Amino acid sequence: MLKRKFTDYLEQFLNTEKDKILLVNGARQVGKSYIIRYVGKKLYKTYVEINLKEDKENDKVFADVHSTSDLYIRLSNYTNQRLGDISNTLIFLDEIQSYPHLLTMLKFLKQEGRYRFIASGSQLGVALSETPSVPLGSVEIKQMYPLDFEEFLWTMGVGEEWIADVKQHFVNNESLPESSHSNLLKRFQYYMLIGGLPEAVNQFLADRNVIRVRAIQHNIHELYKVDASQYDDEKKLKIRRIYDLVPSALENRKKRIVYQHIEDKKGKHYADYADEFDYLTNSGITMEVKAISNPHFPLKESESKNLIKLYLNDVGLLTQILYGNNVNAVLQDIRSLNLGTVYESAVAQELHAHGFPMFYYDNKKNGEVDFLVEDYESLTVLPLEIKSGKDYATHSALDRFLEIPEYNIARAIVFSNERNVFIKKGVTYMPIYYCMFLEHPAESTDDVILDEIEPVI
Repeated sequence: MLKRKFTDYLEQFLNTEKDKILLVNGARQVGKSYIIRYVGKKLYKTYVEINLKEDKENDKVFADVHSTSDLYIRLSNYTNQRLGDISNTLIFLDEIQSYPHLLTMLKFLKQEGRYRFIASGSQLGVALSETPSVPLGSVEIKQMYPLDFEEFLWTMGVGEEWIADVKQHFVNNESLPESSHSNLLKRFQYYMLIGGLPEAVNQFLADRNVIRVRAIQHNIHELYKVDASQYDDEKKLKIRRIYDLVPSALENRKKRIVYQHIEDKKGKHYADYADEFDYLTNSGITMEVKAISNPHFPLKESESKNLIKLYLNDVGLLTQILYGNNVNAVLQDIRSLNLGTVYESAVAQELHAHGFPMFYYDNKKNGEVDFLVEDYESLTVLPLEIKSGKDYATHSALDRFLEIPEYNIARAIVFSNERNVFIKKGVTYMPIYYCMFLEHPAESTDDVILDEIEPVI
C-alpha cells in the first residue's frame, strides 16, 4: 500500500471528530476508495461499502430512499453482515453524488447517530455546487489529490528523516550538497514522468516499465473525458474540447485557454463556457489558475475569471500526452524542448495539493508572472517564477512586478533545476524540488494558541 498523508488524516478524523460526517472529494483514480476501505476495515468491526454509482446503473436499491428509516432498511437488506452501532459500524457511501438526495440526508444521519458514516465522490465538487441543501454544518469536506512529490519520494524509498533534513536546508535558504541535489533532481524528473496517480505509481514500482505506465495514464486521461457523458451532447462536447485544449494551450506563450478556439467561433468569452469550466475544476480533473492584474492581499479580492489557465490534475498525464514513451525528453533536459510547461504543471500540482488557491499575474504593461500565492507571514503576495533552462536568472516581468511599490511585495521565489540557493534583489533562487515545502496555513498541523484575554472590570 502506498503511504499517503490522507491515511493519517482519516484515522485521526474517525478517532477524534465525532460530530461530523466526512465528505471526501477528488477526481477518479486518486485513491479515495482504497484508503477509506483500508482505514475503515482497520478501525471498525463492521465495515459496509456501497458504490452508489454502480447501484444507480444496476439495481437502484437506494434510488428512492427519502428518509433515514428507508435507508436503514435498505442497508440491512443490502449487506450480509450484522450491523452494530456507531461505535463499531462504518458505512461508506462511495460516489454519493450519484444520488444527491442522500447528500441532503447526511444531516439527519449524523443527528440520529445510529452508525458512523463517511462519503466520497469523484464528481462531488460538481454535486455540491448544484445541491443547495447540503448540510454544511454537519459535514466536513476534504479534498484528496494525486500523490504530491513528498509522497512520491516515500514510494521511492526516501526516508522521512532525510526529507526533514532537506526541509531544514529550505527553511535556512541553504543549498544541498551536489550528491543530494542530483539525487533529488533525478527523482523530481521521475515524478514529472510518472506523476501521482496511484495506479501509475504502483505500476512503476512493480517493474519500472514506462510503456505500461503510459498505457495506464492514457486510459485515465480518456476516462476523465468519458465522465463528462452525464451532460447533454452540446455541453459534453464543449467540456471534452476544453479538456483536449489544455496541453496545447500550455505550450503557447500565454498558456491560457483561448475561448474562440473551443468552438472555432470569434467573440466568445469565459461567460459562454462558465458551466463547462466549473465542471472541469469541480470534478478535480483540471486545476484552475485565475488572472490578477493588480494584486493585493488577499488575492481573492482581486481575481478575474476572464483570463484563466488550466493545468491537468497530474503532471504524468501531461508528459504522456506531450512526449509519449520518450523519457529522454525529461530525463536529459533536451534544450530543443520547452520543458517550462512540465515544470510549471508539477509546481501547480504541488501548490494545489497543499491547499493554495492559485493565481497568476497578467498585466499588459508589465507582462506575466507564473504563479501568485498568498504569503500569510507578511500578509502580502508571494510571486513564483518557474524556470527549466539555464536562463533562470532572466525574468523581466518579475523584475517589473517587484518594482511596483503599491504591491508591497516582501519577497519572490524563482524555482529552477539549479542547485545553488541565493538571494539577489529580493528574489530567492531555489532548486525546483524545494517547492514541496511550500505550505498553506490551512494544511499545517501546528497549533496556534491565542493568549487569554484579561477580563474587563
